[in-house]
Amino acid sequence: MEKTFETSFGRVRLLSLEEVRGSALWAECFGRLAKDHRFYEIADQTLRGDFEFRYLLLEAHGGEARAIQPLFFVDQDLVMTGPKFVRVMVAAIRAFFPRFLRLRMLMSGCVAGEGHPPGTEEEWSWNVAATAEALPKLAKKTGAWFVIWKDWPVGYRDACQGLLKNGRFMRVASMPATQLMLGFGGFEDYMGRHLSHAMRKNLRRKFKVTRGIPITMTVVTDVADVVDEVHALYEQVFSRSTLKFERLTKEFLLQFGKRMPDRARFFLWRHEGRLVACSICLVHDGTIYDEYLGLDYSVALSLHLYFVTIRDVLTWAMANGIERYYSTPLNYDPKLHLGFTLTPLDLYVAGASPLLHAVIRRFLPWIEPTRMDPVLRQFPNAEAMSPLPVPQPEPCVRTQ
Repeated sequence: MEKTFETSFGRVRLLSLEEVRGSALWAECFGRLAKDHRFYEIADQTLRGDFEFRYLLLEAHGGEARAIQPLFFVDQDLVMTGPKFVRVMVAAIRAFFPRFLRLRMLMSGCVAGEGHPPGTEEEWSWNVAATAEALPKLAKKTGAWFVIWKDWPVGYRDACQGLLKNGRFMRVASMPATQLMLGFGGFEDYMGRHLSHAMRKNLRRKFKVTRGIPITMTVVTDVADVVDEVHALYEQVFSRSTLKFERLTKEFLLQFGKRMPDRARFFLWRHEGRLVACSICLVHDGTIYDEYLGLDYSVALSLHLYFVTIRDVLTWAMANGIERYYSTPLNYDPKLHLGFTLTPLDLYVAGASPLLHAVIRRFLPWIEPTRMDPVLRQFPNAEAMSPLPVPQPEPCVRTQ
């Protein structure tokens, strides 16, 4: 595989993790983020079964190293987020052609979370432009059908504006994250000031079920002694999800706690001595990131464990001076009623060739991820998702 590409910005080198860790830039590129260079290393070393990780070293003219942009290759199911009738039709075709619409993709960003440009805000536009010029060349060399910038927060739209120039990339909405600002005195204050009467009544009815039932919570930074149980709970939730991407391994959980103890937080709930729920979080710069959930479904529904975990994590966060709760995509209906708002994420998509680009331009509106979930359009800031317009209700016509 060719490892060096010349661009109008300078030179781009394609490196492995072992090579990139020797660069002085590596620890600096994502230091401002909750998922810093250590997280990328952990993902690379523990999630390799489904992904092939690479890194672009961006050099300006004269050889000055400017930034490092993580990439990965994945075989992606193009219809995973499409309408049911499309998925049924494709499933029938795959009985004879197993790889139909399952294609190799080159993605820019983080495999387990949202993507970010490296460096400071002043450097973002240069880094995005340099990366964008190299990616189509790299896709052709490696047999990737499409280039995708995965789950980039809307705050980078100005820096990414050049991607849309001359139709080079298309921007569509990815499944958004959600957030809640925690300016409350506690969970009761949050319910009283932020939730509807119906939702407060609903929650109190759920929590009444668990009153007197011994469910205890502990918060740790290392799960080495219970990793088998934590992973089994995570697998139960993962297996029920309609949309799947990265799949955590036991080694990921172990390394996350071992190498990022300043940011890793594992919330563990036990019932009668048995682990029945877990929440895998990061804490950084006043925000708690609730990343992955694990539940024992033999008791999760009867004990309303999903809402118990939300209550306890929010209570812990507010007691520890956390200002914002940030939750990953999916499971939007309860988050809507809990008063969360959307944190929109963008996908930038391009075909590796002009023909593929023309095809995906017509096909993309049908597989755009947010079309699957009508609840998203009920959030108060749904219009921030891009670029599909928020459907408007039909006007009411009065009849005589």
